[in-house]
Amino acid sequence: ILTQSGTPYGVFTPYKNNWLKRVAPEDLAQHDSAPLAPRLLERPPEFQRPVPSLSDLGFEPTNLDSLKIPTGESGGQTLFEAFFERMDDYHATRDLPAVKGPSYLGVHLRFGTVSIRQLVRIALQRQAAGSAGATVWLSELVWRDFYFAILANFPHVARQAFKPEYDAIAWESGRQANELFAAWCEGRTGYPLVDAAMAQINQTGYMHNRLRMVAGSFLVKDLGLDWRWGEHYFAEKLNDFDLSANNGGWQWVASSGCDAQPYFRIFNPVSQSERFDPQGKFIRRYLPQLAKLSDKAIHAPWAAKPLELQMAGVVLGQTYPHPVVAHDEARAKTLQRYAVVKKSSAQPL
Repeated sequence: ILTQSGTPYGVFTPYKNNWLKRVAPEDLAQHDSAPLAPRLLERPPEFQRPVPSLSDLGFEPTNLDSLKIPTGESGGQTLFEAFFERMDDYHATRDLPAVKGPSYLGVHLRFGTVSIRQLVRIALQRQAAGSAGATVWLSELVWRDFYFAILANFPHVARQAFKPEYDAIAWESGRQANELFAAWCEGRTGYPLVDAAMAQINQTGYMHNRLRMVAGSFLVKDLGLDWRWGEHYFAEKLNDFDLSANNGGWQWVASSGCDAQPYFRIFNPVSQSERFDPQGKFIRRYLPQLAKLSDKAIHAPWAAKPLELQMAGVVLGQTYPHPVVAHDEARAKTLQRYAVVKKSSAQPL
């Protein structure tokens, strides 16, 4: 899908509009492959071997096995059927990590155990019926293709910023930077929503989409660390890891990617927590040491009154860390750090 001038798109909305125009009913036709199975030739003797084990493939068992993720085509279909029942509410629930809002189909899309054509076909049908949720979800499916196209047409994004001027940014380095990165990876930043998000990915191999943005923004714009550090960590941990989507998401929060958020848009981790986990349900699930704090205090324990902390059994610096950075100060440093981008953009061609 190219622009009228025959060049790749670098902005999502016109890409999506063209994408939707190009999708025809015959592209989404349902085909039953079961009758074709008896017509397949027998497998040649050299390929008649059992399914390889995890160790044969170079993997080791992890705690993910205990999570009972529905696997294979049947597992993908089960998850989709469950999501279909709540698809119409997707637009209202997708940003709330304590609510069952997403489709949870990312790992199945990643490994091809669910049909993207089936998903698009049903989303279009629900959209035609007036479903706002299906409209937003369809847009997310198009984003997936958009990031595929970006990686295919601009392969330098795998190692560099999509916008070259962002490669001039001087990220934090040295011992303190390494310590901050370790705190982020291990969920010890002192910001509950960020720490709960990191606990989720470390324990389950999954992270809610809204939290991927919050945790990513915190790494880049609060800690001042290179977005590639976070990209690499997510690549190691996510069971739905896909290079194009992971890279696109990280460059979005770093403002270095195509159609990314402006560099001066910096998520406040406390206000994000108050907005998307207002009762602290998600935080309490992954940070049980904060469970007894009030709905207000749980978003910023350092601001709670000493008596409330005592009553909740929270000892800052012991049972839960102090914030590793002050957000307002970090925001000011980020704006200074990104000033090089403004200067670069202002230079004549």
